Amino acid sequence: MTNIISPRTGAAFRLNKGQRLRVIDPQGEQVSDMLAFNAADTDEVISSGRTLDYASKLYLSTGDPLYSNRSNIMLRIIEDMVGRHDFLLTPCSKDTFRIIYGDEHPHHGCFGNLSHALEPYGIKPDQIPVAFNIFMNVQVNGENGALTVDPPLSKAGDHILFEADMDLIVALTACSALQSNNYAFKPIHYAVEG
Repeated sequence: MTNIISPRTGAAFRLNKGQRLRVIDPQGEQVSDMLAFNAADTDEVISSGRTLDYASKLYLSTGDPLYSNRSNIMLRIIEDMVGRHDFLLTPCSKDTFRIIYGDEHPHHGCFGNLSHALEPYGIKPDQIPVAFNIFMNVQVNGENGALTVDPPLSKAGDHILFEADMDLIVALTACSALQSNNYAFKPIHYAVEG
């Protein structure tokens, strides 16, 4: 069954060991922030730093594992139709929109959507780390490593498929930042398989 995350919203759900999670961009050029927590101990959480350190590369794709802050594999990428995702930038928030975009009445962003979706699982906002930003296209440029956010490379119907290595609580968004999504807000679809 395919589940729909409406534009600028989020969802959280259980994903058991061995199950697969397919995240689909139904219309193209839409980012989805993904978090994962150990369902038995939510102090264990997906780690950008550990994952990038062990992979020795910035861009993760088919065959790459995503590690926790305790150096355990949480998820593995089984299929990837896009090949460009970001594990560098934190979920957008009210502060993102205030500081970067100068919004006087900022949207609560992906951080707010993740916080709301994870609240029933007892996960507090301060437990939210850097997300794995599915379909996000961040470029690292020049000698100083300047970051630019380009439009996602995902086309309508593209997907990435993960397999869980432990029982997880997963949260996903349909990203709320205009620049990340080529200045349009669209839904994200996902399906739990197995």
